[in-house]
Amino acid sequence: MNNLSAKKLNSVYQFILILKKHSGLSIGIFILFAFAFISLSPLFITYIEPNKMDLLARLSPPSNEHILGTDHLGRDVLSRFVAAIPVSLGAALFAMMVILAIALPWGLVAGIIGGRVDAIMMRMADIIMAFPTLIFALAIIGFMGASLEASIIGVAAAWWPSNARMIRALVLAAKEREFVRAARLAGASHLRIIFRHIMPQILPPLTVIISLETASVLLALSSLSFLGIGAQPPTPEWGAMLNEARPFFTQALHMLLVPGLAVTLAVLGLNLVGEGLRHILDQREPYKW
Repeated sequence: MNNLSAKKLNSVYQFILILKKHSGLSIGIFILFAFAFISLSPLFITYIEPNKMDLLARLSPPSNEHILGTDHLGRDVLSRFVAAIPVSLGAALFAMMVILAIALPWGLVAGIIGGRVDAIMMRMADIIMAFPTLIFALAIIGFMGASLEASIIGVAAAWWPSNARMIRALVLAAKEREFVRAARLAGASHLRIIFRHIMPQILPPLTVIISLETASVLLALSSLSFLGIGAQPPTPEWGAMLNEARPFFTQALHMLLVPGLAVTLAVLGLNLVGEGLRHILDQREPYKW
């Protein structure tokens, strides 16, 4: 038991050393944890209902009653900002899960099997990649109708081919390792090679890709909502809040600053985490956990 406790303390100590050495990673983790904490704050703090309108208080500046002011319909900006965190970040994370659900098996199968199967699968991905990403997403949203769900599907459909190509490249590099060749010569099945030898190699760099790509997906979903074809009113979402604030830029700057800073900080946090992980993985002597 004492030995197990010592190992846990050593792991915690190693993690603290990593955070001290990589300040960008520390800042990114702090930003993401701050968003998570704020999103959970309604469990122990009572906010004004996000969609509650008070036309007499519309476009009010920050005050004791409304800490971040109100919007053009008299709704509390702070409440809408807090309510938008799980919507905006949750949509980006869910879209990334959909992308991985398609790209990961696609890239694994293409990289492991190779040959004609690989060529056919990659040409299919290339056909989708030939279309501009946002244009392809807009076409899907136009077919399904403007909504947050449609924007998630559109972004996922446009994003997965590039991720599948990156996963395939990781698999091609991993399967050339000597122990993978030995397993293949020993008669190991494709599934055994994938789960016992390939996945442990590609998961660390894949984690970096996921972090960086999630930031791009968040920015794309916010952009679609800003254009009015993503999340629809009265759903609190950062991009939609920016769209609502645009006509009142000179009258109520706080309406624009709050969701704008939220998107900026969320993207910054995800990018800092991704870059920090990449720097750790690039070291010649990786940390031992």
